[in-house]
Amino acid sequence: MAAEEKLNWTQNRRFEFIEWKLFWEGSLNRSDVEDTFEISTPQASVDLRRYREIAGDNIEYDATGRAFRPTPIMKPSFLKVSADRLLLQLRALLTGALPRPEVWFRDLPSVDMAPDIARHVDPDCLRRILDAIRTKQRVEVRYQSLTNSRNRTIAPHALAFDGYRWHVRAWACDRDDFRDFVLTRIDQIQPGPPADFDAADDVEWNTVVALDLRPHPGLTDEQSQAIQRDYNMTDGKRSIEVRLSMAYYFIMRMNLDLAELPPARVQICLYNLADIQTAIGEAKVETKRRILERKA
Repeated sequence: MAAEEKLNWTQNRRFEFIEWKLFWEGSLNRSDVEDTFEISTPQASVDLRRYREIAGDNIEYDATGRAFRPTPIMKPSFLKVSADRLLLQLRALLTGALPRPEVWFRDLPSVDMAPDIARHVDPDCLRRILDAIRTKQRVEVRYQSLTNSRNRTIAPHALAFDGYRWHVRAWACDRDDFRDFVLTRIDQIQPGPPADFDAADDVEWNTVVALDLRPHPGLTDEQSQAIQRDYNMTDGKRSIEVRLSMAYYFIMRMNLDLAELPPARVQICLYNLADIQTAIGEAKVETKRRILERKA
């Protein structure tokens, strides 16, 4: 077993912090460990000494700057290096979802984000939805659609985020099919009796397809190369797996169904759009068949 696997979670966390500071900030002081984890100076010294025993090739002491620095050959053992994770943490910090101590920068870089219109989900509503999912119960809700407000009886079985809004995926008891309901449009909710449905019949939810994304064919070669870098494409394309029930939202959010938009605005195209649309239609038909068979 590797040495780092023998450590307890707390010390692994402190070693992860040491590598985070070395990798992302390029320096580390003993006081950083003390202040972040509220430990004594002797304990911080022990942590640094033990880390150097385990991964000494990663760290060196700069006597001039009186700080530890990463070596040119540093290879983190406790830190999973991810730019996406760090940027997500910064975004969460800006939105208030993450407290300042959880982002380990000594001095935050100047960072900001375009305004995001927050959609408030009532915690009691979410609690009842989660309980209904666990117990396979119905809930009676008042739901505001774009056309009307009406009472609905639904049996939730999953939650889904479309990039902007949270939905509950549920059996619509009054329609005998599976649908998405926007959580923020539920303004009243009450528990109901047990539900008679099988989530396995929700073919759209249970079917995963691959979206074949490529640069828009109307782009110039130079523009196409830029888009390939933006979307981390390989050989001019990228495949993304998604549930059929979520593919609709992705297509709409990325304007992949609007052929009339300028190429520079759309930037990418869904090469297998027709196949995905066909699969969605076939899934709906199969769900109806299963429901009728179960009721027979």
